[in-house]
Order: sequence, then structure tokens, then C-alpha cells
Amino acid sequence: MSSGRCAAPAGVSAEPERGVAGVLRQTGAGILAIAEMEVRKLRHDPSELLSRAVQPVLWLVIFGQVFSQVRAFDTGGLNYQAFMTPGILSQSVMFIAIFFGISIIWEKDLGILQKFLAMPVPRVSLVLGKALAAGVRALSQATIVFLLAAVIGVPLRWHPVALVAAAGVVILGAVTFATLSMIIAALVKTRERFMGIGQLLTMPLFFASNALYPLSIMPRWLRAVATANPLSYMVDFLRGALVTGQLNNWPVDVGVLLAACVVFTVVAAYLYPKVAV
Repeated sequence: MSSGRCAAPAGVSAEPERGVAGVLRQTGAGILAIAEMEVRKLRHDPSELLSRAVQPVLWLVIFGQVFSQVRAFDTGGLNYQAFMTPGILSQSVMFIAIFFGISIIWEKDLGILQKFLAMPVPRVSLVLGKALAAGVRALSQATIVFLLAAVIGVPLRWHPVALVAAAGVVILGAVTFATLSMIIAALVKTRERFMGIGQLLTMPLFFASNALYPLSIMPRWLRAVATANPLSYMVDFLRGALVTGQLNNWPVDVGVLLAACVVFTVVAAYLYPKVAV
């Protein structure tokens, strides 16, 4: 007789484990299993990655080349396209992640979410597993931006250590914004409201950051907003790793992103079951 419980994903114990080590092991296995399920969707339909590549192409090829001629901003002697490339990469990562939460609304409408909630895995595994899948998508987007930058001759630092560090922060940034996205999805519960709020958030987060221009030219109130914006810290780290080679602020950049990620993950894990209500 069926117990009404959904079968656990491969690699996840069917029964809850006891003890701190057991809980951590089951949480980690749940994260990887959920992430693998989400990445499998991308493998079956990679066209989404190609469509999302259009936006960074437009920003780097058109906007970047035009403003390189205008020299409207003091970039500290940096080529403007090189200055803005980390910002466009961060924008692409944020755009992918901030709309990732709509997937759990689709799952609720299709009745899949209720099956996820019946699985014997901690709620945080469901949240972080999906967020980690957003990080994988973000890495594919970063690859496209890197290839484009190389083709058009943007002078970036191609040192392997810098690229690995940038990839790590890309994943962390994607997880941060994906968990924020899941919070929004849990609160609004409908696709129409989610899309409206997602579009309302993305442009202010992008323009109220250091993605396109240095903080020094902003008015004081906007500088304060940019300082509280997690995207600014992602851009700052990527600019240091890929352009200037100066990573003096990396503990602050990584620390702020990590703190935001932890807070968003805890809230999203709490709210996640409420999506199905």
C-alpha cells in the first residue's frame, strides 16, 4: 500500500537521518539531487541560454563601444568596455537568477511542488538545490560573456586563478539572487504578480549599482542605495579579478554576498512550503 509519500531522489535516504553529521549529509545529498534535476531541464532545452545571450551582446557590442568613444565617466584610466564587462556579466547573472523563482510557481500549478514537499529532505535542500542550478546557468552565461569579450578584444585578465575566482563569485551571486527570487515567489504565488515584481526589481538593482559607472559620480543618496545593493559587491569583485587585478576588498565583497545569501536562504526555506497553500 502506498504511504502517500514521494520517492526520494537518487542518492537521498528514504528515511530522515539522525545526528548532526547525518542531517548535514542528507542536506548535502538533497541539494545535489535537486540541482541535478534542474540542470537536466536545461540540458533538454538549451535554447534559453542562447536567447539570454542576446542582452549582453547588445550591451557590450553597442552600448560599450559607443560610450567608449564618449568618455563620459572617469574609470580610472580603464578602457570603458573592460570597466563595464564585469557589470554586464553581473547583470546577466542577476537576470537569470531573479526570475528563477517562477519555476516553483509553475511546479505548484502542475502539482509537482506538493511532491517535492513530501520528500524526506530538509526544506533548505530544496531551496539551495534550485539556487545552485541557477548558479550553473549563470556559469554558462559567464562563458558566453567571456567568449564575446575575447572576440571583440576587451582587455580582461585571463589568468586561470582570476577566472576561477570569478566563476565562484558568479555562482554565489546567482544563488543569492535566486533565493531572493524564491522569497518573492512564495509571497506573491502567481506568475503574473511575480513577473511584475521581478521586472520592477531588476532595473533599479542594475542601475543603482556600480555596473555601468563608478560610485564616485553618484549623488549621495544613490551612493547609499548602491552600497546596500548586493549587486555592487558582485561587480566590485569581478572588476577586481578580471580588470584591475586589485582584490583588496574581496573579504567585504564575498562577505556581503554570503551574508545576503544566508539570510535569503533561511527566509526562503521558511516560506517555501507556503507556496503550496
